[in-house]
Amino acid sequence: MRQDKRILMIGTGGTIASEITDAGLTPGFSTEDLLRFVPSLESLCTVDCMQLCSIDSTNMTPDYWLKIAAAIRERYDDYDGFVVCHGTDTMAYTAAALSYLIQNSPKPIVLTGGQKPIHMEVTDSKSNLLDSFGCACDGRIGGVQIVFGGVVISGTRARKTYSKSFSAFSSINYPVLGVVREGKLIPYLIPERDERPTFYDALNQRVALLKLVPGGSVDLLRLLLRENDAVIIESFGVGGLPTEGGYLEAVHAAAQEGKVVVMTTQVQNEGSDLGVYQVGHVLKDAPGVLEAYDMTTEAVFAKLMWALARTRQPEELRRLFYTPVAADLLGAEE
Repeated sequence: MRQDKRILMIGTGGTIASEITDAGLTPGFSTEDLLRFVPSLESLCTVDCMQLCSIDSTNMTPDYWLKIAAAIRERYDDYDGFVVCHGTDTMAYTAAALSYLIQNSPKPIVLTGGQKPIHMEVTDSKSNLLDSFGCACDGRIGGVQIVFGGVVISGTRARKTYSKSFSAFSSINYPVLGVVREGKLIPYLIPERDERPTFYDALNQRVALLKLVPGGSVDLLRLLLRENDAVIIESFGVGGLPTEGGYLEAVHAAAQEGKVVVMTTQVQNEGSDLGVYQVGHVLKDAPGVLEAYDMTTEAVFAKLMWALARTRQPEELRRLFYTPVAADLLGAEE
């Protein structure tokens, strides 16, 4: 690993940068402050710092995703890799969004953070930061990725599955890209990459998410369809809608208005399959209905925002949604 690598560190706040206050943990440390806790990074590479914001990741929004992507785009030629320090609670959403806004990057774009603030005696923040810079300097795994708890996860496949444990993130329906052992990256999968990335600078934020519950009212779905261009429905099992209560009628009416419904599942692993049961089969070829298959909800949410910002034409939207990006989709039958 060469020591002349240049890495841009982008700070957004999060637990890793939080201080203890009377009101609870609050982001307060800058990127320069974080570096002081891991002085050994100086032997790895040259680091430049950029503080984009200092927020709890609960306050992360698509507007910040666009700012992060723009910051990387403006400085892309100046650095060998990028490390984004981010809160864990919405990190998977940000990683997914950046995977669509910055596609096929040959350079690593690493997101990391911590379950405990970096200044605490017992913390995972220091090791996560060291591992992330190691992956960014190594360069063999390009593209958007989360490096956390010693594993490297594709930005479109990550989900926070533990609220407190240091191994907070899992790779859903897809293998991890690699692991970090004693500071060294061991790649398992090296994604294909172009010579230059493709950047995008727009997201349609009129996307909503509805989680079905037994006996839930269709009125909430109607409201979300009225107020948004697309609604993701997290259904039960392999997918479907209740045959009573007006759900099917609401979906069909929305399709006539050009709205989009994506059917996914609340079950974390193995994805959807609308063709299995009658409650799902009736939606297989329904106008305006798409199926998530093995995609994560985080990836579906971000991909819809990206695709809807590019087109509102049903066939083109369908093509964009079912075209794999950064290994986000394996099981589609389209």
